[in-house]
Amino acid sequence: MIDYILLFSYLALVVAIGLWAGRGVTNIKDYATSDRGFGSFVIFATLSASFIGGGFSTGNAEKVFVYGVANIVALWGFSCKEIIVATQIAPRMERFKDAISVGDIMDCAYGKPGRVISGICGVILCCGIIGAQVGAVGYIFQNLFGLDRLVGIAIGCGIVIVYTAIGGMRSVIYTDVLQYVMLAIGMPLALVFGIIQIGGIEPLLASVPPDHLTLPGPEFTWLALAGLFFVFMFGETLVPPYMQRLLAGRNNKAIVRGTLYAGLLSFPFFVVTGLIGLVALALNPDLNPNFALPYVVDTVMPPVLKGILFAAVISIVMSSADSFLNSASIAFVNDIYNPLRKRPMSAPGQLFLAKLVTVIVGIASVVFAVSIESVLDLLVYAYQYWAPIIVVPLVAAIFGYRGTGTFVWSAGVGAVVTFVWGTVLAEPFGLSSIVVGLFANLTVFAALAWRTRKAVD
Repeated sequence: MIDYILLFSYLALVVAIGLWAGRGVTNIKDYATSDRGFGSFVIFATLSASFIGGGFSTGNAEKVFVYGVANIVALWGFSCKEIIVATQIAPRMERFKDAISVGDIMDCAYGKPGRVISGICGVILCCGIIGAQVGAVGYIFQNLFGLDRLVGIAIGCGIVIVYTAIGGMRSVIYTDVLQYVMLAIGMPLALVFGIIQIGGIEPLLASVPPDHLTLPGPEFTWLALAGLFFVFMFGETLVPPYMQRLLAGRNNKAIVRGTLYAGLLSFPFFVVTGLIGLVALALNPDLNPNFALPYVVDTVMPPVLKGILFAAVISIVMSSADSFLNSASIAFVNDIYNPLRKRPMSAPGQLFLAKLVTVIVGIASVVFAVSIESVLDLLVYAYQYWAPIIVVPLVAAIFGYRGTGTFVWSAGVGAVVTFVWGTVLAEPFGLSSIVVGLFANLTVFAALAWRTRKAVD
């Protein structure tokens, strides 16, 4: 009983902090980037809490349960990407100090088509990733409390929608810091107690199939593993929530440090959540893999600490869902709806619409959550609407390239190649359609850019 009291007290605290932090939000800029006054620790904490969601925690444990440590190596592609962003992209964000979304940056380089297309892709991507998070929270409530999965989804999603809709980015960032502290403490504790329960590291390694501990693993070829590595490297590159954090820092120094620390932290974090999957496999080989992480928490943790870990597991999911929920609303209002109007909306009208879209997107994401069983598979599905279409032109825009026609052609080719390779050809050689589509986009973009020789600022 004490564990449930601790959990629901924590959830009440998250809602209270979110509502308190959201006071005074009066316009769309506050709703999107708060007051741009955050230092490196806050950028680090909110960025870490945003990307360490259900896919990279419960989803990682699930995949390691099934496929072994190869999935950890694949996720390190994301870690490498964050370090590249910190060293190459973050230092260039000062020139976009008036931007509040990806669309603002794309508009500077490619005009209205760049803004609107990136807005549409951003909304679809965010819906898919939110779906992965609320799907994960459904599994967590089902495993820990015996609730129907849909009931768990409704509870988790409902809490996030309330404080995100009211306070926007300010509420998201304040709650993210608390949620990051919880997951940074909770996940290592779960792994340590799990290893103790089994009897140590050697008994753990002896209890799992040997091919789970080798590369490329029981289900991957080296080419497929390399493809998955690049999927996670490029799939969430510069997605709307991460871009908003690059735009919310006090200065470039804070942005660079916060992003770099988040990337470095993710290496050991992916190891921790992945090894929890091996612990679950050693404890119960017949377990539904989707329940791997919550099962370990429920099985190995003593009272009181179990309540804290319950809160940490829920925090992982909520901290990512709120970020993508806020970004989806900003992308819709700032990058799709407003540009397509003959006259821009008033500031109060934009803020009201952003809050309304937050609620609608949160509800719509439940459809994604119940349509795909695997949390990590849902993430990969969502990536198709971002990396092969937007990443190459967005990086070029940040470096100063201009050229609407180049963007339209490269984005179109990226989308078509992704569809044909993945849906029509069913990913030959096990190579992801996301990677093939991205490199098709890059090839066309580079060829057209060279031919037109657009000047760089």
